[in-house]
Amino acid sequence: MNIFRLTGDLSHLAAIIILLLKIWKTRSCAGISGKSQILFALLFTTRYLDLLTSFISLYNTTMKVIYIGCAYATVYLIYTKFKATYDGNHDTFRVEFLVVPVGGLAFLVNHDFSPLEILWTFSIYLESVAILPQLFMISKTGEAETITTHYLFFLGLYRALYLINWIWRFYFEGFFDMIAIVAGVVQTILYCDFFYLYVTKVLKGKKLSLPA
Repeated sequence: MNIFRLTGDLSHLAAIIILLLKIWKTRSCAGISGKSQILFALLFTTRYLDLLTSFISLYNTTMKVIYIGCAYATVYLIYTKFKATYDGNHDTFRVEFLVVPVGGLAFLVNHDFSPLEILWTFSIYLESVAILPQLFMISKTGEAETITTHYLFFLGLYRALYLINWIWRFYFEGFFDMIAIVAGVVQTILYCDFFYLYVTKVLKGKKLSLPA
């Protein structure tokens, strides 16, 4: 494992922990898109079904279990424990417009036409757009809490580091995965505007807002 993948994994883990701590400490999920979190739970479930069929390493298995567990814990906190604080009026992105096309694309463009491979491909495509309901929600409310922006920053950093990881693996291992790279590029592009606002506003102590 190279340093870029490791730091990418740690950034991803940091994002998840930041979000869970934010919800638990404030006893509120205000400003958090439940729809984005459902998409993350769905993509982790479909991506890590190989937990039932193969063992790669203790690190690999542990991280997969943590991702799945935390994803469903977040959904539980939003829709059950702290449901009264969930802002459903602004979390209105039509996720079927993401899930259906992504599902169709996974059937058409994949490495191998088998159930596990199609589901893995579906998860890769879905991850590239799963954050859209959250960004849409921020644009509707006009601003985001600082802790929420930290969560988004680490989530975007994870994806950017994974792109570097793919480049590293291509040059030093000869490994090339077009599906993962294209999906990673799309996801990183979606974060570009957010990264700019994060650096120019949040790091200077100002509130982040996205144009409506």
